[in-house]
Amino acid sequence: MKNQQSIAILGAGNLGIAIAQGLVKARVCEASDITLTRRNLDKIAEQKKSGFNITSNNSEAVTNADYVFLCVQPKQLAGLLEEIETALDSQKHVLVSTITGVTLEVIESHLKERFPVIRSMPNTAIAISESMTCICGNKLAENHLKEVELLFKSVGDTLIIEEELMKAATVLAASGVAFFLRYIRAATQGGIQLGFDAAEAQKIAMQTARGAASLLVEGSAHPEMEIDKVTTPQGCTIAGLNEMEHQGLSSALIKGIVTSYERINRITE
Repeated sequence: MKNQQSIAILGAGNLGIAIAQGLVKARVCEASDITLTRRNLDKIAEQKKSGFNITSNNSEAVTNADYVFLCVQPKQLAGLLEEIETALDSQKHVLVSTITGVTLEVIESHLKERFPVIRSMPNTAIAISESMTCICGNKLAENHLKEVELLFKSVGDTLIIEEELMKAATVLAASGVAFFLRYIRAATQGGIQLGFDAAEAQKIAMQTARGAASLLVEGSAHPEMEIDKVTTPQGCTIAGLNEMEHQGLSSALIKGIVTSYERINRITE
């Protein structure tokens, strides 16, 4: 990202705030370079204490920005773009949407002028610089995609994909955070049953999950290769794995992911 670029995050809910915090944590920009908007400013009062600019005036935020992040709910998009229309400058602004299920075509249909428009799907781990962010853009955004990718790469990892895969990316990466956290919670409960107190069990589960993921990230191995290293003949690991599979672990996970995907398709119908 170029130096001295400013950012407006319109609709600073959990994800918008996470993006802002992540960019500052990664030293991509200063908190003073980011303006957060929300109707109820009391809900982002803490962010003001951290040095972010806050306002309920979306047009004002846009006027002073180069990158405009659209982080509202799908049903709020049309009203938001109508509100900021007079403040938008097609020669200056790049629009970056994080809105679930809203296509580039739909965003463009609400704009009288043509703008570079980029869809991004980060997850809430962006607040600690560990997001997985998938990105796509319209034709006018081609010269900005790499720049926006570098922005998101500073707060995790990225993948530029075809737009038709954005809903799937939402399920696998954004909803996926909740899926993995539910596993950690279940592992913690199992640890408590085995005799650990809650804090100890959660610490073991969290670090074990981090280590397992790191083996794949850093080693680029297939999961089954790492599983084979842990399973010994007639051992406790294979016994536990087989029981989990008998109870439908993999099937339940796949069905859950597919069900989320089916649901996201209905949201925007």
